[in-house]
Amino acid sequence: MARQKPLKLYRNIGIIAHIDAGKTTTTERVLYYTGKKHQIVDVHDTKDGKGSTTTDYMEQERKRGITIQSAAVSTEWKGHQINVIDTPGHVDFTIEVNRSLRVLDGAVVVFDGVAGVEPQTETNWRLADQYKVPRMCYVNKMDRIGANFKHCVEGIKNRLGANVVLCQVPLGSHDEFIGMADLIAGQGYIWLGDDKDSKWETIPLDQVADHPKVKAFQAAGDREWVSQLAALREQSIETAVEQDEAAMDAYLGEGTVPSLEDLKKYIRKGCVTGDLVPVFCGSSYRNKGVQQLLDGVVDYMPYPGENGGISMVDEDGNIIGEQDVTDDAPVRALAFKVINDQFGTLTFTRIYSGVIKKGDTLQNVTRGKKERIGRIVEVQANATKEIEEVRAGDICAFVSLKETETGDSLTDPAHPVLLERMRFPDPVISVAVEPKSRNDVDKMSTALYKMVKADPSLQMEVDKETGQTVLKGMGELHLEITIDRMRTELGVEANMGKPKVSFREAFGQQVEHVYTHKKQSGGSGQFAEVKIIFEPGEPGSGVVFSDEVVGGRVPREYIPAVEHAIRVESRQGQIAGYEVLDFKARLIDGKFHDVDSSALAFEIAARACFREAQKMSKPKLLEPVMKLEVVTEPDYLGDVIGDINRRRGSVSEQGQRGPSAFVQGYVPLAEMFGYINFLRSATSGRGNFTMEFDRYQEVPANMVATLMEKETK
Repeated sequence: MARQKPLKLYRNIGIIAHIDAGKTTTTERVLYYTGKKHQIVDVHDTKDGKGSTTTDYMEQERKRGITIQSAAVSTEWKGHQINVIDTPGHVDFTIEVNRSLRVLDGAVVVFDGVAGVEPQTETNWRLADQYKVPRMCYVNKMDRIGANFKHCVEGIKNRLGANVVLCQVPLGSHDEFIGMADLIAGQGYIWLGDDKDSKWETIPLDQVADHPKVKAFQAAGDREWVSQLAALREQSIETAVEQDEAAMDAYLGEGTVPSLEDLKKYIRKGCVTGDLVPVFCGSSYRNKGVQQLLDGVVDYMPYPGENGGISMVDEDGNIIGEQDVTDDAPVRALAFKVINDQFGTLTFTRIYSGVIKKGDTLQNVTRGKKERIGRIVEVQANATKEIEEVRAGDICAFVSLKETETGDSLTDPAHPVLLERMRFPDPVISVAVEPKSRNDVDKMSTALYKMVKADPSLQMEVDKETGQTVLKGMGELHLEITIDRMRTELGVEANMGKPKVSFREAFGQQVEHVYTHKKQSGGSGQFAEVKIIFEPGEPGSGVVFSDEVVGGRVPREYIPAVEHAIRVESRQGQIAGYEVLDFKARLIDGKFHDVDSSALAFEIAARACFREAQKMSKPKLLEPVMKLEVVTEPDYLGDVIGDINRRRGSVSEQGQRGPSAFVQGYVPLAEMFGYINFLRSATSGRGNFTMEFDRYQEVPANMVATLMEKETK
């Protein structure tokens, strides 16, 4: 079957933002205005559990009013196929944003018009930088008290380092927000009402200031924007023509203003390359600006492959080429998400090249296994529609793949190649998990395995000493929701223990140590001697092994065994059995025996050498330190700062953001359990916070015993 729609008419976009900026509300409006649904459900109407928005369909999402897992929906606007992924804003679920950005061609970053740039926006922006995803900004909630478009745009420029081009500016704010001025088209849009089917009137930009509703503006800031419309339009045109040398010369030299079509072409060029970030505004809740945002997606966001294909890599992750997005090439696809439910496994996949039909067999190059494609579905959040084939540029889901996990490369068996992998954060918190009844042990293990397979930021292991099953994740909420989802999706009840911190260990100082391994008890013996210098490394440097043996004192064939032993042994330190981070091991000398030496003997010697050397080095215990931001009313700021200091934290910045005050700082994770309860009582329920892992730092000597005692309870 031939391609139904040219690739240029496709847009794969994600909606990303800080929690509560209005991503899900914006997605609901997009689906309504594109005719995909006929009724709008608002997020605050879902907490009774009776209704749900299209993309927040899970029970846990409805109860909490937040997005937990990214959901994909497909819709059409002005002849273009738009695949939208609504992603979570909560920091515990950054993994969802990570894997969505990996496969998307563009992103709409939503900002709260009052709060401006918030911590999770910065995190998501950095992820988009990492994957080189073109972005456009949508300043939402212009109808809220304290909405400040100027403050938000300055934050986008200064905190995110974006080269913005203002496509729109708001007309009014708070209850006087009546529409927006389109600086590119040279028009003003003034809404006639707030309901979802309300029309707007379009007037020339130079007549906006004379409109009766505009003349009635009370706020000085709103009147100032209107007075600057002509200058702002000039500025936006200048930024756009910088993308084309001839147009810039004509504009600056002769004052020739390009046509609207050409202006859009220049902005699109800058947006696709990442040089420009178009800025729009509106109020999704009040149904203003969403249609214009959709026009912006069509005008400025890239179609699949427009900003390059996907990198192909060798087994060590080195780039060996690039696969263009085209049907006329071997199949190359990336599995970016796995969902398990009672009906089976759905593997969300982005197709980069080729055509995949039902019944085809693909090679999972990552795992060296073959997968038969039984059913292909187009996903509409929690609903699916069967399709016969998918082509380059599509996002779809395969049903019941046995071997494929998140980040795996699926390709034509005749042309296997690895695609660039995703990078996932390490878990920082763990809990013991046990089944509600003894009969459910196997069911719980299977359910946990499925959850871990679907979410790479979760890890599961069995504690060798206690026999307990331990689940590790990104935060308390992350682990709590995982256990709750096992109950609702897989029918398995489990109890969760008290959260524990993932500590680490490090060498305290440089140590040179010699260890001799001798064993002689009949038959051939074992002999190996190693002399190793262990040095503390810079944070983040990892484990570095250096072979500095001269004169064949340790034969070449035994050196890999020494390195392997040190890397394995570093997973369990000598203070409390935590992984040892950031050190260099320099093998400088050793001895061997012609008959009794072997790789095993050198491995045993190296392991013992590491254990003794770490003890001798006055080892340090390291703990995860979290970057914390609290937003609350100014009256409560003193209590919040005092509490941060009590928790062994430090304040790095504080200030005002609209009517709210904020404080940023760094606090050890061990002190942050149950923080939400303190914040609710201290701020009368008005405060909220975000927290993300920042670094590992040394635990003060006087705290080591106390913390270890807490951990073992």
